[in-house]
Amino acid sequence: MFGRKSSASQQVIEPETPSKAEGKNRPTPSRKEAEAARKARLKPARTRKEINAANRSRRVEQGDKMRNAMKTGDERYLPPRDKGPVRRFIRDWVDSRFTFAEIVLPVLIIALVVPYISMELAMYSQLFTLVVMATVIVNLVAMRFLLRKELKRRFPDNDLKGTTYYAIMRAIQIRPLRLPKPQVKIGTKLPDSYR
Repeated sequence: MFGRKSSASQQVIEPETPSKAEGKNRPTPSRKEAEAARKARLKPARTRKEINAANRSRRVEQGDKMRNAMKTGDERYLPPRDKGPVRRFIRDWVDSRFTFAEIVLPVLIIALVVPYISMELAMYSQLFTLVVMATVIVNLVAMRFLLRKELKRRFPDNDLKGTTYYAIMRAIQIRPLRLPKPQVKIGTKLPDSYR
């Protein structure tokens, strides 16, 4: 019991240390690099105020790029609803033709003002407004069928969901107020490819 231990139990397991032949597999950093790494470790974390300021400046920059893209039609910075060749074609297709929907807003404003000027003209303005609205509805329905036919011909593999709504919303806006700004004039012949 108190005798010598066997040689098997006397073996001590020594920790493995990398030999000098193996090396550390990387070059020793220069003093400049070491000091830069030390300063980076000592640098305090950014405050919430600094983070918010950086986020705000990033949002302002993105907003400026998007506003500029709305004027120039630059696809990279347009909002997702306006991106892609299908949406670009719809914008150009709507902008290249005159629709009665463009005059709805001015006609409605005139129809609201006329009764205050003359009660005799109020009845005629109401009748004129009804005629314009009926014409606009017929014009928009015809536009929808023509546009869908053209979209199926040009983009047979694309999903056309939401294209009618997008075209109608653009058509009823007054031309100078449309965003993205119109890139074609009325009567422009559109190119065959929109890729």
